[in-house]
Amino acid sequence: MREAIIEIHYLPSLEYLCALAPFSSVRIDQHEYFVKQTYRNRCYVNTAQGLKILSVPLKNRHGKIPTHEIQIEDGNKWRNTHWRTIESAYRNAPYFEFYSDDLRAILFSNYSLLIDLNLALLSFCLKTFRINKNLTLTDRYEAEPLSVIDLRNTMSVSQSNEQRKFYKPTPYVQVFGNVFVPNLSFIDLLFCEGPSAHQLLAASAADERIGRG
Repeated sequence: MREAIIEIHYLPSLEYLCALAPFSSVRIDQHEYFVKQTYRNRCYVNTAQGLKILSVPLKNRHGKIPTHEIQIEDGNKWRNTHWRTIESAYRNAPYFEFYSDDLRAILFSNYSLLIDLNLALLSFCLKTFRINKNLTLTDRYEAEPLSVIDLRNTMSVSQSNEQRKFYKPTPYVQVFGNVFVPNLSFIDLLFCEGPSAHQLLAASAADERIGRG
């Protein structure tokens, strides 16, 4: 069994899922110091106005704080903003109505900790894509973990996914535009392709064992 350790992302990208493809077991690092302006609390979706960032506002703004202590800003203001953007972007997608209620329920579940929200969204993602992974949380921070592939901080917002080798874009029909936009949040592929999303994701994985995990 191959195992990887990685940070957890908000509404993770296709690249994130492809990076996990070769691994049966995935360890989520909840004791790392939280890094701002990363995929940990943001994702990208495709809208009529182009690429849009959805960013979860946080209470903890200063200092070195372990990921498992990061708190989400209270209230539904940001949740309403995210959902309005998602609904506007994907309500005309073929499979939006099929998956939207479950996604909305998670977003509005009033999680107080970012890691709990992200774990719920990742579980929803893996379930809908029919991907089996043994997910565990770290019990301490390890700078150099043994017997595990360290994928932490390998996917940077400031770098194009083309600079990495996890993801090879497989185009599908998106809601807006005639030019395919790669590596969006998994919800773009899910709402557009539904049951076929699993096969398209497998085709996009540099390591094509995504279906074996």
